[in-house]
Amino acid sequence: MDAHEAALLAANEAFYEAFNRRDIARMDSLWASNAPVACAHPGWAALIGREEVMESWRAILDNPRAPRIRLKDPKAHLYGDAGFVLCIEEIGRTAVLATNVFAREQGEWKLVHHHAGAVSPRAPESPTPSPRDMN
Repeated sequence: MDAHEAALLAANEAFYEAFNRRDIARMDSLWASNAPVACAHPGWAALIGREEVMESWRAILDNPRAPRIRLKDPKAHLYGDAGFVLCIEEIGRTAVLATNVFAREQGEWKLVHHHAGAVSPRAPESPTPSPRDMN
């Protein structure tokens, strides 16, 4: 893992730490100020624009019943000054697939998009059919 990938994964981890600590100031600092931002919470309509996105985080983090999230299996993908992390969010016994998209602003990775949604377990791998099975 190179330094850029490590920095991207650290920014992603900071996002979940801010969530679990209910730290709205930290959450606000992790989101891009210059790039356009959007967010799609599970079951919500898409939120467009920094003001709308941060309003949603304030509502979530102010809610005493908001769940804790356990981050699992983060995988970083880089492309220049953009990158994304695919990971699993464990919320109680529910697993949610999340995509967190980042852009570099003033040398730091900042969130520009968060999307989380329910996933079903992977279907078992089916064997490759033989040519005889295809006739």
